[in-house]
Amino acid sequence: MNVHDILQNPDEHVRFAAYLDKLEHVADANEVSLVSRVLSDPDQTMAQSAVLRHLDRRAAGLYPGPAYEGWAQAMTQATIDHPFLAQRLREWSLFRAVTLKLPWQPEDLLASSNWLQLKTAAGTNSEAIEILAKAGRTKRIRNTATIGHNHRSES
Repeated sequence: MNVHDILQNPDEHVRFAAYLDKLEHVADANEVSLVSRVLSDPDQTMAQSAVLRHLDRRAAGLYPGPAYEGWAQAMTQATIDHPFLAQRLREWSLFRAVTLKLPWQPEDLLASSNWLQLKTAAGTNSEAIEILAKAGRTKRIRNTATIGHNHRSES
């Protein structure tokens, strides 16, 4: 089933599942084109949700390696008209910087979404964890960071 056939199905649940399947199996060379096609679906909430899952899955697998940078740039172009998706990509890049101990700014982390703060609070960067233990946006984030910080102190 190609994307044109998927778009013809009136059931957004069927389209969502079909998009996820296509995105999971897309060749790297066709990924930008497929993401753009999915984002052309009239049901923008569903389309962006499918692409978000794809971005999270791909970024989780790519962020530690050198291929991440080029992929993130390509995906940023494909999602440029979708602020939430573009923000998620920026946050994956910040997560990458924090995790790999590349340069990053504490104020960027503190201004980030609950999703990124919680993901970072459960991570391994002591500096980021200390920042989030003191100033994370929610009690859950601060608690997760405090537990991680205390666990590291005991080790």
